[in-house]
Amino acid sequence: MDNKYALDFEKPLRGLMDQLNALHQLSTENNIDVSNEIEAIESKIARTKKTIYSNLDPWKRVMLARHPQRPYSLDYIEAIFDDFQELHGDRAFRDDKSIIGGTAFFGGQSVMLIAQQKGRNTKENIHRNFGMPNPEGYRKALRLMKMAEKFGLPVITLVDTPGAYPGIGSEERHVAEAIAVNIREMSQLSTPIITAVLGEGGSGGALGIAVADRVLIFENAYYSVIAPESCSAILFKGQKQAAKAAKALKLGDQKLLKKFGVVDDIIEEPLGGAHTDAEAAARNLEKMLKKHLAELQKLSIEELEAKRYDRYRHLGEIEEKVAEGKVIHINEAAG
Repeated sequence: MDNKYALDFEKPLRGLMDQLNALHQLSTENNIDVSNEIEAIESKIARTKKTIYSNLDPWKRVMLARHPQRPYSLDYIEAIFDDFQELHGDRAFRDDKSIIGGTAFFGGQSVMLIAQQKGRNTKENIHRNFGMPNPEGYRKALRLMKMAEKFGLPVITLVDTPGAYPGIGSEERHVAEAIAVNIREMSQLSTPIITAVLGEGGSGGALGIAVADRVLIFENAYYSVIAPESCSAILFKGQKQAAKAAKALKLGDQKLLKKFGVVDDIIEEPLGGAHTDAEAAARNLEKMLKKHLAELQKLSIEELEAKRYDRYRHLGEIEEKVAEGKVIHINEAAG
């Protein structure tokens, strides 16, 4: 753990890590055998980690999803894809740096990659617009999806955004329309689509590239109709109740998302979050992507489109059926 970026609830662990580092320094500088003390501290660190990360509430999971050292899309692209060739622009306005896309090789086959990218520092975040796409970002994504369809390439999208950019310019260029068009076109795209939620999956900002045949989510990510701060502002007239809103939204409850068919699989993270072992997190993502891509490629295009339609037609807890002119609500999770 990098103490510079330790979260508030990780403070007990941070103190133990400081003690461990001090013991290692003492041993090195003074040639003193403190192996027993080191072993005791390491054992206590392991127990503390298990206690902290096995009992995360929704707000703590949101904090982990936003951890500044968490691997971003480009980190995963570099780790598990080969020969990524980025393609730029929506052919209408400009190139949106918060959404990246292009061709790559995955497991020896060509795919089209589309991903949301955040920045590591202030300069990068300004360049990437804090991972919040403008309408031209979604139009670029759609252009690449149509290219993938033309050449028979599977589409893999990586979601990591607090939401679409809500600025005046974004609204002037019709961000809601751009997202709506993507949702419509992705629902009919004649090629396999897999989405993985890496960290934040906020509202339509995520959904604009996430109408997929299979949706995967990391253990400490969240996928929600609204960010907790925005929910708090609406319900509680301010952002101070964000933790309360996160609890009400059940953010980070991946088993619930899977039960209702919102996601298909949960990607395991190293204890403490993906940032503690980015290589292991990447291997877990790679394994899941290979599994679901192989399953989808066994289907014909007709079967693929029919299953996708059925998935979104029956998504969620309540299914409506019309019988003898009346709407009947069936309260059951999608199976």
